[in-house]
Amino acid sequence: MQKIYYAKFNQLDPADFLPILNEESIRDHLISHRRFDVQSVTEWVKGKIISDAMPGCRIRAVYSEGALVGWCGIQQDNEDFEIAIVISPAVWGIGLSIFKALMAWSKELGHQEVVIHLLETRPVYKFLKRKAIKVKQTEMLGRSFMTYHLAV
Repeated sequence: MQKIYYAKFNQLDPADFLPILNEESIRDHLISHRRFDVQSVTEWVKGKIISDAMPGCRIRAVYSEGALVGWCGIQQDNEDFEIAIVISPAVWGIGLSIFKALMAWSKELGHQEVVIHLLETRPVYKFLKRKAIKVKQTEMLGRSFMTYHLAV
């Protein structure tokens, strides 16, 4: 089992995210955007720090075996709270452990329900479908998502 460590975004150099956020296999599953550079990733990190400070939110960098491998969090999404996991394909096997941590954080933060939005490039996840109290197709930013509503 790989050791996972979570760190606040203000504890790291934003440029450390560049190789992860610019990985093509990660970009395939996110809303289209320009490749990050030092300036844009610094602004993105500042935005995540602001989100982390909001009530009900928790955003963290994910380290596995001492290396930065991505980020995860609970963030405001209109009226809902969304959980997000964005990690390097090299460690996709740790996703379930991160998911369990996010659900525990959601409970700790007092949420009754959270959502996960997965872009149409992602398969339907049987595990999420079984766990969901509601699954629906949603449109955001001109793209189609499968949205899973999960009871905490």
